[in-house]
Amino acid sequence: MPGVVMPGGSRGSSLVAVSRVPHCDDVLSADVETVDLPEVSERLGIPVTRVHDLLREGALIAIRRGGVVVVPEVFFDDDEVVRFLPGLVSVLRDGGYQDDEILKWLFREDDSLPGTPADALHGHRAREVIRRAQAMAF
Repeated sequence: MPGVVMPGGSRGSSLVAVSRVPHCDDVLSADVETVDLPEVSERLGIPVTRVHDLLREGALIAIRRGGVVVVPEVFFDDDEVVRFLPGLVSVLRDGGYQDDEILKWLFREDDSLPGTPADALHGHRAREVIRRAQAMAF
């Protein structure tokens, strides 16, 4: 393989791609509890590289808070990702929503639920949250 010309004209023997962990800006209020990726890894019992995969696949959404990539704590039921979260994220992304818009919607108070859509994913109101997301996306 021929060398790669590096900035400044030097020659390198290879170009190494640096993996980037998907995340968006912190659009959440400061009182939203979060967990960092090593904690997510421990909680789910998987390697941190698999957590990166979950972020790339849309099973989770992360933000950068205080220079650290973190995931909202409400996205978990004990040692699992909330059952409906990956499907919900998929529906909204397919509808053209960006991750920051998804997070804003998930954490916006909604008196008709009551609480936030993110909180409602933990109970019998989860299907209503999915229905609303489908209506928004299409």
